[in-house]
Amino acid sequence: MASKVLDLIYWRNLATTGVVFTGLVVGLASLFQLSAITILSNLGLGIMAFTLPVRLLYKAMTVTRLNDGSHPFQSYLDEDHTLTDEDTVRMAEQMVLLFATAVSELKRLFFIDSIMDSVKFVVFLYLLTYVGVQANGLTLVMSGVICAFSLPLLYKLQQERIDKVVKAIKLLVEKITEMVDLVVSLAKPSPAPAPPPAPALKHKQKTK
Repeated sequence: MASKVLDLIYWRNLATTGVVFTGLVVGLASLFQLSAITILSNLGLGIMAFTLPVRLLYKAMTVTRLNDGSHPFQSYLDEDHTLTDEDTVRMAEQMVLLFATAVSELKRLFFIDSIMDSVKFVVFLYLLTYVGVQANGLTLVMSGVICAFSLPLLYKLQQERIDKVVKAIKLLVEKITEMVDLVVSLAKPSPAPAPPPAPALKHKQKTK
């Protein structure tokens, strides 16, 4: 499954990726004007408007002995998309694990297990309020789809330039981090000198 997704976003099969990308963008754009039920029902009607006449045509050709009675969509019917018991159990375990991890992380953030992580979460939620004012969830989903299909292709075409820019940004971040650490270390008060060790007791040797 993961390999098929990578094949799509890296445009390894131009025809398949083009169809999937165009369908996603057109479908999401249609949701701005129509409801999801309307879009899905019309999409189903459009598919049936093609498959049903073709099937009836092949049936008529079979009756008139113009073909051998082959099904025009037999290759699609023969594809096996059923899940085995192992696949079902594995997917269920992954979903349960993801859900449990998300609940544990949210509980940790909301109930202030770590002050810094909770403060970062508050800042993130505050920024999301501004994002929600400027754009709705559907716009963000469409932007995510466009980025998912365009950014990997852009990186593939301009890999050397992007790697140079990323390397330069990393070096700049490392220098800024070193400067901040240096300033923090200089601003810290020097530790108090340790008290001198207690003098060792000298044992006097007794002379007989």
